[in-house]
Amino acid sequence: MKRDGNIATYTKAEIEEMLRRGEDETNWERLRNMTDEELEASIDYEDEGHFDSDIVYLNNPPSVRKKTHVWVDCDVLEWFESSGDGYQSRMNEALRAYMDAHQGKDQSS
Repeated sequence: MKRDGNIATYTKAEIEEMLRRGEDETNWERLRNMTDEELEASIDYEDEGHFDSDIVYLNNPPSVRKKTHVWVDCDVLEWFESSGDGYQSRMNEALRAYMDAHQGKDQSS
């Protein structure tokens, strides 16, 4: 674990070990029973800005990422940039959601 003020960062292996030991403090039953309105009201966007998505991903550690050069439409880039810091990670999350939705499907079309 790495701590920076109130923020603790864990590796995937550390999280898996904590879950194995039963150290998960999430009330999954309460979360499953929340309405969309309750869930939305419980999210604090003050530090991260608002990003509409039905999918949430834990960021991969930087060591498994690769820098690349990609061409995107100006309006697409401007829209992501307008969401503030972390827009590149949100672009990656959008690409991952697309990839996950299309894995195993015929890629020739």
